[in-house]
Amino acid sequence: MKKKIGAITILTLMITSLLIGCGAPNTSSTKSNDTTTENSIQLNISAAASLKEAMTDIQAEFKKTKPNVTLTVNYGASGSLQQQIEQGAPCDVFISAGQSQMEALDKKSLILENTKKDLVKNDLVLVGPKDTTLTNLSDLTSDKVKKIAVGEPKSVPAGQYADEVFTKLGIKDSVSSKLVFAKDVKEVLAWSTSGNTEVGFVYKSDALSSNSCKIIETVPEDKHSPITYPIGVIKSSKNSEDAKAFEDFLFTDTCKKIFEKYGYGLA
Repeated sequence: MKKKIGAITILTLMITSLLIGCGAPNTSSTKSNDTTTENSIQLNISAAASLKEAMTDIQAEFKKTKPNVTLTVNYGASGSLQQQIEQGAPCDVFISAGQSQMEALDKKSLILENTKKDLVKNDLVLVGPKDTTLTNLSDLTSDKVKKIAVGEPKSVPAGQYADEVFTKLGIKDSVSSKLVFAKDVKEVLAWSTSGNTEVGFVYKSDALSSNSCKIIETVPEDKHSPITYPIGVIKSSKNSEDAKAFEDFLFTDTCKKIFEKYGYGLA
């Protein structure tokens, strides 16, 4: 009888050890997965539509330095992005194509202190399709031009700059009936190269990214306000340290080369 009890005890201990041994790896795996989840960060970036090509390259480079951080970029007209942020849309970093949109957010205390900086600058250009015969800004008032594509001045900085050009050149009244307003510069570029309009005003960076576009003339800088792209971290960001790290990354030599590649100048 004692032998039977001893055998049962030994068998019980063996089964218990086996169950504990089998359970250990699962516990370790769960902890590992939880850690991975905790370390994964998503940053929401609201960026001017004209930055799309450069930002695509920048995303790839940033991933090399911060593999656990995923950038989700929302492109659009700077004015529209500004309104989305004011209405509480998720955003960690805002990059505008105009100063007024950033200033509006800053005045409402929506930008984290000491994070508002000028990132890059751009040029305004008059463009048309590859086969255009137009040669300069003076053609805008001629019969050769029936439609001029521009961004909506209230929400698209490029449209605001174009409006300033018309005023400085003294041709605003002459061209007002020719203007066709687009939601952002990418739409202006599409209309200008597809034949929907004869010409349009976009940034140099947009023009250089298109194989269907011809730069008719680069608008002199004294004909509009300085075109600078400010950046700022949104105060309500839940990942402000990572957001600031991304902002710092944009000022590195790696990103400077990318911006220059796409036609931007350093601010």
